[in-house]
Amino acid sequence: MKTEKQRILVVDDRVSNTRLMKLSLEQTNDYEVREENNALAAPATADEFQPHLILMDVMMPGMDGGELASLLKGNPKLKDVPIVFLTAAITKAEIAANGALRGGYPFLAKPVVLAEVVACIRHHLDGKGGQR
Repeated sequence: MKTEKQRILVVDDRVSNTRLMKLSLEQTNDYEVREENNALAAPATADEFQPHLILMDVMMPGMDGGELASLLKGNPKLKDVPIVFLTAAITKAEIAANGALRGGYPFLAKPVVLAEVVACIRHHLDGKGGQR
């Protein structure tokens, strides 16, 4: 019996980052990935796509990741969707020292390793059965 692929939204202003993440995650055959390179358009994209999890950059033009996360959490359809920040602004050592959380959100330091991203996604989606 084939199960539904989990939907992942990747938000980053750099097309190369979202494209690489999309290709890498889709190669696992577990995820359907949508890219969004405009933080201001991300709320509408998320509302339409209804992701199971959002991977998001912190520093983006127009709206930073913290502002975007607050906006997304204010949407009743998206308030329970886990958000994981991917950032070059924090080192792997800083993340490890803070239990991988900053401001209540999980963080992964760039450059990310696919195995770390997949492990993080699985951790945050455990118990949801891939369904919404």
